[in-house]
Amino acid sequence: MIRVEGLSKTFAGGFQALKDVDLTIRRGEIFALLGPNGAGKTTLISVICGLVNASRGRVLVDDHDNVRDYRAARRLIGLVPQELTNEAFTTVWDTVSFSRGLFGKPGDPAHIERVLRALTLWDKRHNRLLELSGGMKRRVLIAKALSHEPQVLFLDEPTAGVDVELRREMWEVVRALRAEGVTIILTTHYIEEAEEMADRIGVIRAGEIVLVEEKHALMRKLGSKELTLHLHEPLDSVPPALAGHALALAEEGHALVYTYDATSEQDGSSISGLLADLEAVGLRVKDLHTRQSSLEDIFVSLVRERR
Repeated sequence: MIRVEGLSKTFAGGFQALKDVDLTIRRGEIFALLGPNGAGKTTLISVICGLVNASRGRVLVDDHDNVRDYRAARRLIGLVPQELTNEAFTTVWDTVSFSRGLFGKPGDPAHIERVLRALTLWDKRHNRLLELSGGMKRRVLIAKALSHEPQVLFLDEPTAGVDVELRREMWEVVRALRAEGVTIILTTHYIEEAEEMADRIGVIRAGEIVLVEEKHALMRKLGSKELTLHLHEPLDSVPPALAGHALALAEEGHALVYTYDATSEQDGSSISGLLADLEAVGLRVKDLHTRQSSLEDIFVSLVRERR
């Protein structure tokens, strides 16, 4: 649905925000773009949406060049920006309807009603925007972005400042849009949001795409598991006979933590081998539990590695 080819952006002061970015986003997927503050997420979105001019490279939206064929490309895109930029004195109904007209779409009250109902805004349709809470204003931004029935929806930090309950309701809206064939690109600081929603993950740092991967494949490839073994008696150190295993003492010696690759069970480091060696040295285990690395662990690791 979107092809970004050799995209670079250098601002007037000389700061290079994007460096030769190549990226393909598939039709109908939810793609999460992660990166620390200042990594280039918003600049990349702004260039794709035609709000910022690239210094070099090109962007195709459903094969429409977003510079040479700007109107066709922009008509396909809905954008939910980070900032709350609503017109305070207009009503919810009027601002969403007006946004539809900006894209040359004829009036369609039935579509506007569907959008407002899906976002739990129907009861607020006659309210002026200044009367709404921050979470409701965020919903209005999404409604405006959906008013012209785009095929691509950009969500730039869509749930910033939104409470947990409202965030989860908005996730359901995003899932429903994806089910209708809308391609969704999400930037977020909430790692659990990407973990919950995305089909694929892209990581950007210092203006460069450092990784693009299927979410589950990424977690299998870069994730690790931890097995925590709670002991009957505390240890002062890891016994020499267990030195061949990746063990660390925890909980003031009352636990051993074993870190391993969940996809690789080799003889010297397998869990079964570890348990046998524990028994051989006379260590008794009273409880154990495992923990899978989260997407947040992986993201932090990727960013740290590239510093």
